[in-house]
Amino acid sequence: MKILMVLTSHDRMGDTGNATGFWLEEFAAPYFVFKDAGAEITLASPKGGQPPVDPNSLSDEALTEETRRFEADAEANAQLAATHKLADVQVDDFDALFFPGGHGPLWDLTDDADAKRLIEGFLAVDRPVATVCHSPTVLLQARTEDGDPLVKGRRVTGFANSEEDAVGLSDVVPHLLEDALKEQGADYQRSRDDFAPFQIRDGLLITGQNPASSGPTAKLLLELLGS
Repeated sequence: MKILMVLTSHDRMGDTGNATGFWLEEFAAPYFVFKDAGAEITLASPKGGQPPVDPNSLSDEALTEETRRFEADAEANAQLAATHKLADVQVDDFDALFFPGGHGPLWDLTDDADAKRLIEGFLAVDRPVATVCHSPTVLLQARTEDGDPLVKGRRVTGFANSEEDAVGLSDVVPHLLEDALKEQGADYQRSRDDFAPFQIRDGLLITGQNPASSGPTAKLLLELLGS
């Protein structure tokens, strides 16, 4: 079982002067779900090398058992520091595709041609694609074989407008993910409460709503691979 995880290379939060990147929990929790299941994990990012970690995801209140495990895992840290360039990875080499979130993907992965190539390519050969939190933004440019938006008519989730309001970034992000998914005709669904775990599968497409959904989203992907 070979899983490709794609992280952001973007490190600036709009024009605020603040740093962003990927959210550590949304990488670490799935990473260890996959690793503990015996999967072979490959990491990639648009620029390759060390992807930026959102510093807010390193705060005490954001740390989890999985993030602490990652911090203590020298092998995992070395792998993260040497991600492959996204342009160099190919669909045929993997069984599944997973995008961790964080705010960074809103800027660099939404319109990334290689992310689009991989998403469409995986689904074309019946291999699953999973995204969590802000990373469902990568689905916005993907199209079906008929040229329709990939998410049109499909049940998906992602970071909710109310969650963006809660973190005070609704006026900073380039687009509100919930609105953008709905505008493309997605059947957007979410948890009753903000920041509660919520993940959903629609065929080969799996999406998770927020950081707390990252581990469960990875487990849902493994269930699909094992079915």
